[in-house]
Amino acid sequence: MYIGDIIYLLFTILIPIVFIAAIIFFVRSSKKRKEQLDRIEKKLDKVSGQAPKQ
Repeated sequence: MYIGDIIYLLFTILIPIVFIAAIIFFVRSSKKRKEQLDRIEKKLDKVSGQAPKQ
């Protein structure tokens, strides 16, 4: 096998893996961000004396 073939195979294998990993990272970070915002909102509601939203 030539070095060019090896490089091509690495790229064709790594590109889909990187793409899937990026999607998973984005979904997880979005979920964590939403959970953090919900916690902050609850704390603000508690401090301001409002009833928590349902």
